Amino acid sequence: MLTIAIANQKGGVGKTTTAINIATAMAATGWRTLLIDLDPQGNASTGVGVAAGSRGLSSYDLLVDQIALVEATVPTTIPGLDLVPATVDLSGAEVELVSVDERTARLSHALAGHKGHDICFIDCPPSLGLLTLNALCAADTLLVPLQCEFFALEGLSQLLQTVEKVQQLFNPSLGIIGVALTMYDRRNRLTDQVSDDVRECLGNLVFETVIPRNVRLSEAPSHGLPALIYDHSCTGSRAYIALARELIGRFPAERQAA
Repeated sequence: MLTIAIANQKGGVGKTTTAINIATAMAATGWRTLLIDLDPQGNASTGVGVAAGSRGLSSYDLLVDQIALVEATVPTTIPGLDLVPATVDLSGAEVELVSVDERTARLSHALAGHKGHDICFIDCPPSLGLLTLNALCAADTLLVPLQCEFFALEGLSQLLQTVEKVQQLFNPSLGIIGVALTMYDRRNRLTDQVSDDVRECLGNLVFETVIPRNVRLSEAPSHGLPALIYDHSCTGSRAYIALARELIGRFPAERQAA
């Protein structure tokens, strides 16, 4: 199973929207897809139609109680997409994990040897705490959504420094598969400036596909649906389909097909 963490410690950059729509796109192309909601807000769970009241075992139980991955996994209404949901209990997990051994490796142990899915996406919280560290230690690679605004550039620098530390201390094979520019507005000159600056700094690491500001992307979660299902023809959905295609093109050759 290829494991991709979707992380950015800055909130409001489209991280969860990217997680649910990329996961849906991968499932639609035949990949057996697992989405792990590691954000205590549980927005990814809501966004794929798993309401808060219907969540039993969750990512909290996976990390703190070390239950088996299959016990915490539930199917969604989206064919080919399964979910490990998040509950509000997860907000206390970082405190509970502080004193335990191998506290950054709990998720790695949970995913080790799992063969029920081809690909796993981890939706991380907007912070660089123990939850995100668990995701980075468990992941093969990292996908970074980046909002096209000035402050996002400062956050990116901090995230890249964290990735270097994780590589040195915990997960030397962790890579960055790409940076996805989100909330792109061609009418805003600052958007183009930030885009140019990021591409100049990171080069080919930045995906060619950009995710536009799009009302349908914002509406979809309130219906418990990814935008790709809520309105597959809107500009946001088309962009995520293109991003998924570009993402697959960056996989190692042996991983190109589900």
